[in-house]
Amino acid sequence: QVQLVESGGGLVQAGGSLRLSCAASGRTFSSYAMGWFRQAPGKEREFVAAISRRGYSTGYAESVKDRFTISRDNAKNTVYLQMNSLKPEDTAVYYCAAGNTVESLSTIRYDYWGQGTQVTVSS
Repeated sequence: QVQLVESGGGLVQAGGSLRLSCAASGRTFSSYAMGWFRQAPGKEREFVAAISRRGYSTGYAESVKDRFTISRDNAKNTVYLQMNSLKPEDTAVYYCAAGNTVESLSTIRYDYWGQGTQVTVSS
């Protein structure tokens, strides 16, 4: 079991940066692949980024590729999402999730979710 708590959201201007953190409570944090998702009003929750258990593999949605970076520090039970060059369309509640990789980062089954942190990007 893993409990996840996101933090680091806030209001920034377009072009600015934010670093989101997701703190996990479980001792088995390193056993899970981690992902970031987001949901904007009126939209479905969408995948943002994922990282493998050891952090050697990462994957990103096309909409954030080259702007966002996911990383993790297993010693700190924390996964991060560095968001640069933020755009108004990045405005959403960002969720951290933990799961197990079936075959690849594209097949992660997410079983645990945080409650989200709001990111608002103004123009």
